[in-house]
Amino acid sequence: MKLDLLYEFQPKIGPSAEPFPLGQKRAEQQTYAEALEEIKFADRLGFQTAWVVEHHFRKGRSASPSNETILGALSQATENIRLGFGVVLLPSGFQHPVRVAEKVATVDVLSGGRVEWGSGRSTPNEQLAFNVPADDRSRDMWREAFEFVIAAWTNEKLKWKSETIDFPERFITPRPFQDPHPPAWLAAASSQSAYNAGKLGLGLLSFALMQPVEKMAEQIAVYRAGQAECVEPLPRATNDRVGAYTLVHCTDDPEEAARYGLWDSVKWWYQNLAEFTLEWELAHLPEEEKEQAFPLLRPTMRGEIDLAKYTEQDMIIVGTPEECLEKILRYEQAGVDQLLCYTQFGSLPHEKVMRSLELLGTRVIPELERRGHRVDYEALFGGS
Repeated sequence: MKLDLLYEFQPKIGPSAEPFPLGQKRAEQQTYAEALEEIKFADRLGFQTAWVVEHHFRKGRSASPSNETILGALSQATENIRLGFGVVLLPSGFQHPVRVAEKVATVDVLSGGRVEWGSGRSTPNEQLAFNVPADDRSRDMWREAFEFVIAAWTNEKLKWKSETIDFPERFITPRPFQDPHPPAWLAAASSQSAYNAGKLGLGLLSFALMQPVEKMAEQIAVYRAGQAECVEPLPRATNDRVGAYTLVHCTDDPEEAARYGLWDSVKWWYQNLAEFTLEWELAHLPEEEKEQAFPLLRPTMRGEIDLAKYTEQDMIIVGTPEECLEKILRYEQAGVDQLLCYTQFGSLPHEKVMRSLELLGTRVIPELERRGHRVDYEALFGGS
């Protein structure tokens, strides 16, 4: 298994923050400065990939609408760590797919071929603002845009005519550094999406934030079943890796971590996630159906969060290096190839995030390296 990082660029705005917009602006600037320092440090420590989200309008949770800009900056500030689009929103209402092809390829050229390209469809909060259908029609729009990007990267010229994309013949530049293109991934929140990712020849980006590792193992099994039926992969180069993300914090002293707000940060993060899920992702469901399908969401939104359950079932990874390694190995056993460590969450102090990265890099990553890997990363990336 490899350790990755996932960044949403979450502004730290507490009850004593300055009034809007000054408090918001300073919090955004702070999280950018801290995140860039953390990722440059992780590059030296041997983390595999730094993934950066594309989110819009996420109050309190994310100030990262332009991940190609962030990753472009990181391409010049780092040397080895791979740079993940986690993800690009593909339905053509968000942006014309030719712009996706241009932006992702540019970062791949600037980084010397270090890009991982994840894509997804988003949620109604973003879809409705960009006139993207908040239903299954967005799946077809995602697929067409994906096919457009691959065609733009692998053909000398491209012309496209459909109900949603009308593009005259043009020469598109630059071409990706990697041949034939960066590894492609799909963000999947359901078993059906996981199966589709496998059947289409895409890597799987999943999450453990609301499910025990055993449930994740079941979803990975579904993904592998989809792979077994992959006859016509969507990308030119298939990707069979599984990435999963969760909150991760490694500490020398768990009691000290509690004093500097670790568990308050975990609670805040889960409460914010529940609020967003109920307001946007499940807005189309009747109240009774919401309660039946996701009974923990409303208690979580009220701050009634069973932290013991999350830690005991390894939905989050918190503890000493030895404890973190033990939990991480359960993800490896479940079939995860790359664990996306979400380390910059809540109100965790920057220096404590840096120490967490240091402990993971010096005490956990060497142990994982000694175990070897299912995936031959050296063959894939020339040793990066």
